[in-house]
Amino acid sequence: MEVILKQEIEKLGSKDEIVTVRPGYARNYLIPQGLAEVATKSAKKILEENQRQRAHKEEKILAEAQGIADKMGALKLSIGAKAGENGKIFGSVNSIQIAEALNKAGFEIDRRSISIAEDNIKELGEYTAKVKLHKNVTQDVTFEVVGE
Repeated sequence: MEVILKQEIEKLGSKDEIVTVRPGYARNYLIPQGLAEVATKSAKKILEENQRQRAHKEEKILAEAQGIADKMGALKLSIGAKAGENGKIFGSVNSIQIAEALNKAGFEIDRRSISIAEDNIKELGEYTAKVKLHKNVTQDVTFEVVGE
């Protein structure tokens, strides 16, 4: 019996996949639990259309993220921090300050999508951070920590 899985099931298949299972397993477990539906002709057509639309939306989102990454690549941020005479700053620079600087530059980026290679930035200088815009698109952003 062919069924369309509604969610990923270990050792059986992933979401929106058509799999062949024994009729009793499908009727007694998968369908009543809401894990699958019978793969009729109409259900297969609906599945195919949904996958086509999802692919189109995903392609559009990916292109938009790539465009933002291209604009962000030429950007150089400047983050001000209070510093001592020897170039050490009080506290450290983290993803929150980088996200605020990106927002001022016109990019709405969540701080959780920013990762800094160095654990603690405690000195003045130039650094890079990775910004994850999409699951397939990341962009390096150069920023400079300057004394106020």
